[in-house]
Amino acid sequence: FDGLETDPECSRHAPMGRTSPIHGILFTLIAFDCPTLYKPFHFLGRKKFRMLIHGQCHCGTIDFTLDWTPEPAEIPARACTCSFCSKHGGVWTAVAHGRLDLRIADSQAVSRYAFGTRTAEFLVCKHCGIVPACLSLIDGRTYAVVSVNAIDNVDPSRFKRASVSFDNEALDDRLDRRQRHWIAHVTVRENTA
Repeated sequence: FDGLETDPECSRHAPMGRTSPIHGILFTLIAFDCPTLYKPFHFLGRKKFRMLIHGQCHCGTIDFTLDWTPEPAEIPARACTCSFCSKHGGVWTAVAHGRLDLRIADSQAVSRYAFGTRTAEFLVCKHCGIVPACLSLIDGRTYAVVSVNAIDNVDPSRFKRASVSFDNEALDDRLDRRQRHWIAHVTVRENTA
C-alpha cells in the first residue's frame, strides 16, 4: 500500500506509507474526508475497499461522485452505438449497487435531452457541451449511468471497453435492463439560484 496514489491537490490525505498494525495486519491510514481516496469498509465480515469515482463536465457545472463498492478489478465501459452517443462519443458505466451523488451547480445551465423512447435524459452542460450523466425515471425511482469520458480520477487502463447496441430492444426490456444494471441509488442536487 505504500504506493497508493492520492490526489495531489487534496491536502487532507494521510502521508504516503504511514501504516499501523491492526490485528497483525498492516493497513494504510487513509483520511476519510478526501473524496478521491480508496476507503475501507466492512463487507460480509471482511475488510474490503470501495472506490470513490469523481467526474464532471469540462467546466464543472455538472459533477458527480460514484461510490463503487467493492472496488472493481476493472470497470465496464459501454460505447453505445445509438445515433446520439455515436455523435458525441458516449461511453457509459454503472454499478447497480453503487451510490451516485450528482451535483448541478446551476440548473439553468443544464439541458436535459431525450429522444427516441424518451425514457432517458442526457444531462448536457450548456456552457461546455459535455454529457457527464444520463438519468432514467422508472416506477418513481431514478436510475443513472455516468460517462467514463467525464471521470477524472481513474486510470483509463481500468476501463474494459466494448460496443453495445440497444436499437432493437423492446421498451419493457430496456427499462428492465436499466433497473438491473444502472446505478439504483441516485441523489441529484440542483442549485436553482
